[in-house]
Amino acid sequence: MKMIARIHTDFVEKFGIPRQSGLVPEIMGRIVFEPEFREADALRGIENYSYLWLLWQFSEVPEGKWSPLVRPPRLGGNMKVGVFATRSPFRPNPIGLSSVKIEQIELYTDEGPVITVSGVDLMDGTPIYDIKPYLPHVDCHPEALGGFSGQFKDYSLRVDCPLEYLNLFPEEKRNALLGVLAQDPRPAYQHDVDRVYGVSFAGYNVQFKVADKVLTVCGVEEL
Repeated sequence: MKMIARIHTDFVEKFGIPRQSGLVPEIMGRIVFEPEFREADALRGIENYSYLWLLWQFSEVPEGKWSPLVRPPRLGGNMKVGVFATRSPFRPNPIGLSSVKIEQIELYTDEGPVITVSGVDLMDGTPIYDIKPYLPHVDCHPEALGGFSGQFKDYSLRVDCPLEYLNLFPEEKRNALLGVLAQDPRPAYQHDVDRVYGVSFAGYNVQFKVADKVLTVCGVEEL
């Protein structure tokens, strides 16, 4: 397979990236095509859709490492389930799938065609292998079972971020940051109220603590 594009986001590392696409609608990404695929004709008609499927590579996962059983972080890292019953990155083929919203299509830029999308859950520079339109009449199944993930669909933390820290970020990125923090970036099995965690986002390291379902930002440092 050939990599057709890379996506550029505000995440320079895996920690802190939302666990699924769409959880934080404000997170933006720019899809920039590889030189071989910088053809405006390849995007003809894409403006008639509002969402896309992205097929991409878990590029930070060591090759050849997979297991038939995995420990989903949302289950505390203790319960094992089958790898094909999860979206774990440790798979026989490290392929990810994300549903993202089209925000802007630019056919003629210095980088070739560029698609700006929202609701992303990918690290900066992630290789994209294919792009397909999302078809609501066949891709949406509201009655479908959600497995163990269904019990966490409404999970979120209250975020206390002092304005002195929040104002360090451009205005258009502030809601995205708050959304990332509300999703609780910590591994599900870590509950040390005194531990300081750090999320790298939009050029800053955001330091925080969590206690009683409240995430408190306690420092922001430029990367």
